[in-house]
Amino acid sequence: MKRTNYTSILGSVLLAGTLLASGANAQMAPGEIKFMDDNSKIEASISGSPGDAVAGRKIFANRKLGNCLACHINTEMSDQGGFHGEIGPPLEGVNERWEEAELRAILVDSKKALSEDTMMPGFYSLSVGVRIADKFKDKTILSAQQVEDVLAYVKTLK
Repeated sequence: MKRTNYTSILGSVLLAGTLLASGANAQMAPGEIKFMDDNSKIEASISGSPGDAVAGRKIFANRKLGNCLACHINTEMSDQGGFHGEIGPPLEGVNERWEEAELRAILVDSKKALSEDTMMPGFYSLSVGVRIADKFKDKTILSAQQVEDVLAYVKTLK
């Protein structure tokens, strides 16, 4: 009969808990994010984890989340039908025009990364506008992981 080494199991659980508590894979709060190069870049993942392009595609098209199609043409999503907006630039080739760190900065806070005058909202910023419904005040549009997921999807657009 095989004996279970509970001390070893407990040690592994405690180590995992310590790593999580110390910030490994920790999500950054909006105010903790460090922009670089005149606010044009955010080098590291803001969620502490890589993005999932499949999840990002769903967020991109979801009208209650990213709703990116409201402003951007994306021929990769021609299956979504309906109107694709023309306020923002077409997204074909976006991965070739911008570095990953620049795309992350634009998604996180476009007002900081691009211009105060841009129509694009900051998806992980608390400064999203002047006439905000109370239920949306002090909240981000997307979570840190959702931003990383959209970034992973956008990076697939060639």
